Amino acid sequence: MKPDWNTIDTVLLDMDGTLLDLNFDNHFWQNHLPRRYAEHHGRDHAEVRDELKARFKAHEGTLPWYSVDFWTEALAIDLMPLKHEVAHLIDIHPGVPEFLSAARSASKRVLLVTNAHHKSLKLKMDRTGLSVHFDAMITSHELGLAKEDVRFWDKLRALEPFDPARTLLVDDTISVLDSAHRYGIAELRAIARPDTQQPVRALTRYAALNSFHELLPI
Repeated sequence: MKPDWNTIDTVLLDMDGTLLDLNFDNHFWQNHLPRRYAEHHGRDHAEVRDELKARFKAHEGTLPWYSVDFWTEALAIDLMPLKHEVAHLIDIHPGVPEFLSAARSASKRVLLVTNAHHKSLKLKMDRTGLSVHFDAMITSHELGLAKEDVRFWDKLRALEPFDPARTLLVDDTISVLDSAHRYGIAELRAIARPDTQQPVRALTRYAALNSFHELLPI
């Protein structure tokens, strides 16, 4: 599970489902937003939930799928106040602070690389205080491509240079790990249980962490 840390210079870390419990996002998109959207527009909750599920699915894996501004406009309802209503669900996965501190102490370059919109990023960093651990925080919206697109990694390297052969990426999204694998990032780790309210996933293509403690010591 643990890489040879002597061969790693850069650590790329996803946010939602990787460092943070995906329960917040799943609850927001699958339950809270449909309920508040139905109330806002005076519609049936169950009908709205099914409708929104289909609309979200149509954009899955693209920048709009992750964009607060896109869905605020598309749904004619301001998403950020609704996210604040359930912000108490934002939580850090086990071992994350310890791992981040150890990586920085070992002089690894630690980058947060997320598909999350910058407004969501700010909310979550404000709630968790994790931003102090990163050398830089980059959203895919800055680069104009989602991480699922293999061209994303070239854009990231132009902004924050790294050697793929000496880089570790931890991400909960398999299609992102596939993209990084095609690009040549050497060390890839998945997350076994992105949402603590859901069962552990059975993964085969990538080694999966149950806790960031498994990557220690560095």
